[in-house]
Parts: sequence; structure tokens; C-alpha cells
Amino acid sequence: MIKQRRTASICLLAAVLFLGGRIDACTSLLVTKGASADGSVMITYTCDGEFHPHLEYTPAADHKPGDSVEIKDWGGSIRGMVAQAEHTHAVVHLMNEHQLVVGETTFDGRKELKNPDGLLHYWDLMTLALERARTAREAIQVMTDLVAEYGYRSTGESISIADPDEAWILEIIGPGPGGTGAEWVAVKVPDGYISAHANKARIGEFPLDDPDNCLYSDNVISFAVEKGYYDPTSGEPFRYCDAYCPETPENLRFCEARVWSLFRRAAPSENFSPAYHRAVKGAEPYPLWIKPDKKLSLSDVFDLMRDHYEGTEFDLTKNVDAGPYGSPYRWRPLKWTVDSVQYGWERAISTQQTGFSFVSQSRSWLPDPVGGVLWYGVDDTYMTCYVPLYCGIDTVPRPYTVGELGEFSWESAWWVFNFVSNFANLAYSFMMPEIQAVQSELEDVCIIEQPVIDETALKLYKSDPGRAAVYLTNYSVGQGERVVRRWRELGERLITEYNDGYMKNEEGRPKDKGYPECWLKEVIKDNPDKYHLPQADSLTADWKLID
Repeated sequence: MIKQRRTASICLLAAVLFLGGRIDACTSLLVTKGASADGSVMITYTCDGEFHPHLEYTPAADHKPGDSVEIKDWGGSIRGMVAQAEHTHAVVHLMNEHQLVVGETTFDGRKELKNPDGLLHYWDLMTLALERARTAREAIQVMTDLVAEYGYRSTGESISIADPDEAWILEIIGPGPGGTGAEWVAVKVPDGYISAHANKARIGEFPLDDPDNCLYSDNVISFAVEKGYYDPTSGEPFRYCDAYCPETPENLRFCEARVWSLFRRAAPSENFSPAYHRAVKGAEPYPLWIKPDKKLSLSDVFDLMRDHYEGTEFDLTKNVDAGPYGSPYRWRPLKWTVDSVQYGWERAISTQQTGFSFVSQSRSWLPDPVGGVLWYGVDDTYMTCYVPLYCGIDTVPRPYTVGELGEFSWESAWWVFNFVSNFANLAYSFMMPEIQAVQSELEDVCIIEQPVIDETALKLYKSDPGRAAVYLTNYSVGQGERVVRRWRELGERLITEYNDGYMKNEEGRPKDKGYPECWLKEVIKDNPDKYHLPQADSLTADWKLID
């Protein structure tokens, strides 16, 4: 018997990113138990691309012997089959009922290693791992066993994997057309440390005899030698990232810069230099993991994922390209040419192209349905509002499940957030404080309430797990609906307060704010005579300036 797999929400987003072939598409941060303020293991994921995400819940299920999973292409045609597991776990978006969570960033790497004959893309692996594994280590086993049997179809990929005790990074790339399996390595982030990746492979040298902390494919080194990616006689140690994703000025500037910004903010005492991501010859690569200056709270992690390089020489809110109101957004393409010279905008963690993002919490001291929380948001991380979705729920908030890219709808959470963020670009420096005030109000309430919600759910779980599931579902759905409703009100208020270039004062009357002097100086720099007004005493007596 053939069972058709439910299409997880990751499939649509992956199609956009994969078909677009972008190298600048996602950012992930990993925080271990010992590096978090409350003992959570946390990972983040920004999934960037111009698409409309749909949040999904997939229930647990039992399957008959001989059942199969259909693997389809984007046109709906079946590419192949994978043997179904006897039991599959419930999944809320990208976290399953056992607090296992995954995220990813694509690094492309050696594009000649993409294998069109492989069956499974990385998003297939992530979905299947969440359905079949309970721990991060099991997820790695599931994914690597599947590619060994069915083949790997994507380009290079970094996958963040977390459970209540551990955080791992798996980096994987294919064998090229007609090959089998994949070349991969997985490392556990040491407790007390944080790590990050952003569309460039980051695992360098790794231990060959430490299976508790490092796993790898049998041919990961020999294949690189065979292909000429690594010379064992060079005297240099084998580094996965150097062999399978060599440095280029582009992947340093657009990708490693985001890792640098996360690390500089989490550990300012280290004074990490920007030299490496600016491709300065001889600059040291950033370490795979660092110890933060202080343990990170949930709100700290939210803040880290909201970044335009503020306060650095790469600050996107500064200079004439930020416009009169300091907008950090630059319309694509990321690279552009003037007079035959190529230039590029900075690529920040926060970008208008984000479809969705999350910050996960996996907490070992609580039962799974209560311990796992996926804080989910749509659109740009800087302007989103994260909603707590406990992994023990069985329904997700409707506004996050409806809508499409080609038609605006107030019913769609994605469109509501996009409306606010796009409108804010008209007068960013004025509107952003109002948006952040509402953002903080909503997120702070959820964070403050969390211990009470946890305690109530735990009591219910001990007496009746079913009642706990109902309680957590009602809470998560209610918060999601409340946030969207509040954001819709915010958008409607902003468009009345900031209208036709005016901004309403306390009495509700339009007031002109004009432009900042620094920007006006830039306007007149090239052509001061164009805007210069003559003095009244230089005119005839009957001259009048008419506005």
C-alpha cells in the first residue's frame, strides 16, 4: 500500500530557495544548554525568499508494513518512493512532539557535486527526520541513512539540529551526477557555547576518533582527495569547509558577515575583526563556536536575529543609500553594476525577503509537550512578532495557514506583517519606534507569562495529558490570533498617522516633519543652485514667494 505524505510547509519554501539558486538565503544560530540563561537548547532559522509560507501541523500516525512515502517534484509528479516508518511523530512546523527541531542554510559549495539522480532534497530529509527521530543524534542517523539508500539531490547544506540536551550541525553535499550517497560531517556544539551558519559551510578540521561529538561519512576525505579538493601531502589538515565550499569574496561578504555580526554581539569582549568577511588576505576565519560573554535569554536571541549591522561601519541605516529616514532595506538585486564596475549591498540577518523565522526552545526539565516551544514569526525578523507554539498542540493559528503570494488578504498573517513593514519604509525612523513598542509589548507579555503557562500545563499533564494538550493548543492559537489582530490594528493606525508625507500631532492634525539636515546636505551637494532660493532683498519690491 502507498501512503502519500502530507506536504510539510518546508516544501514550498524550499522550492522557492532551491529554484532561485540563491547563496544569501538563510541564517541559523545555535545555543547550547550551558549558554542559555534558562538551560534551554535553542536554535534559530530565518527562511528567506519571496514566498508565502503556510504553517502546518502533522499528527502522529501508525503505518502498515510495506507502506511507502511518495517523493514528488514541484509539478506534483512522483519522483520515487521511500519506505515508510512503522510510526511517525507529530510535527508542528519544524519541531516534533519530542522537542526535536531542525533548521538549515544552503551553502551550494561545489556545484558540480549536485546529483540530479539522487532522490532526496534536504527538505525531504528534514521532514522525514522530524517524523522518525526523537533526538538530534537519531535525526542525523535518519538523514544520512536515507541519502545512503536513496541518494542526495540538493547542493551543499548546513542543517541545525537540536533536542533538549544537544545541538548539532550537519553539513552535507552530494557526490555529483550518477554518484551514490553523500559526503557529510556532523559535529556537536560543546555545552556552554554558541554556533552559527549563514549560507557557507563552516565545519573545518574535525576529529576522526570521537563518535560522541563527531560523525562523518566514510569517504568524506577520500572523495575530496579523488576530486582534487584536498592534497594529503600538503601538510595541511583536512577541513570540510575548504574542500567542499571554498572561500570566495562573495560568500565571505554576504554570508560570513552575518556570522561575524552574531558573534560580535554575543561576545563583544572578543572584538571579532571584520577582516575575514571583507576577504582581507591572511585574515583568520571565525571559529565554529564561541562562548558568549553572558548566558543568552530568549529575548537576547530574538534581539540577535534582528540585525542590520547597527553600530558598525556596515550599518545599513546610515548614509545616503539609507534614504532620508534611515531605512536599512536595499531592493534586490544584491549585486549591481555601474559603469562596468560591480558593487554589492550588505546582506544583513534581517531582510525584507524573509518568509518566516523561528526561535526554538527545547527544555529537558519538562515533559515534551510542555518543554518544546517554537516561537514563530512571519516576514522580516526586525519587524515580526514571535508567537509561542508549544510542540504538544494539535492545531495552529488559522491566520498563519491561509493566504497566497499573489493576492493581498487581511486574513493572512504574512500579508498583515508585510503591509506594516512595507509601509514603514516610507518613514522608517519615525514609524519603527512605534512598531517596536507593540512588538515588545506582545512578546514581553508572552515571555513573562511563560512560567505560569508551563506550570499550569505541567499540572494538567500529570493528571491528564489530553487536557494539557487542549490547554496548550488554546493558548498557542489564542496568542497567534491576538498578535495578528493587534498587528492589523497597528497597520491601520500607521496609515492614518503617516499619510501623504505628513505625520499627525497630538491633536490629530497633520504636521510636516520634513527631512533630516544630513540628508538634505547630500541632496544639494551635486547641484546646489537647483534648490537655492534667492533672498528677498535681491528681488523687486513687489516680489512675493508663493507656496
